[in-house]
Amino acid sequence: MKILKRILIGIVGIIALILIVAAFAPKEFTGKSEILINKSQQEVYDYIKFLKNQDQYGTWNKMDPEMKKSYEGTDGTVGFVYAWDSEKFMVGKGKQVITELNGTDMKSDLFFADSNEAAKSVLSTEKKEENQTLVKWSVSGTSPYPWNIMNLFFNMDSQFEEGLKNLKTELEK
Repeated sequence: MKILKRILIGIVGIIALILIVAAFAPKEFTGKSEILINKSQQEVYDYIKFLKNQDQYGTWNKMDPEMKKSYEGTDGTVGFVYAWDSEKFMVGKGKQVITELNGTDMKSDLFFADSNEAAKSVLSTEKKEENQTLVKWSVSGTSPYPWNIMNLFFNMDSQFEEGLKNLKTELEK
């Protein structure tokens, strides 16, 4: 009985420690990267504005090619919804909604799990030379307490960097 009591006290202590650390952990998260692609700005933009193309370069799409996907609306237009559901921890469940297309940027809202609070994602293109485009990919948002403790352990920059390398490879074929 003493061992069971000690185990229970240990578990409660660990949970209390996690909740205390989460109270002081940052609620905001960001991820970003950029890459130079040897294609015209228009070609790059015409490719990235379609969410379904993320299957070819998105890091998370490649983590689970078997994830369930659904779509609403017309891809490449404001309001298009791409939803996914995966058993893989780093992929999970969510949806992405195109909120703005302006000829250089594709902006979207990301909803993770069943959250009603959106993270903001931006894929932007900037002409550097006739056939060179700087592409920047970023996301920012907030994590609810106590899940914000994960912000201390995850840095998404490498996943955005990998995704942009995949995009470069795909577009420069």
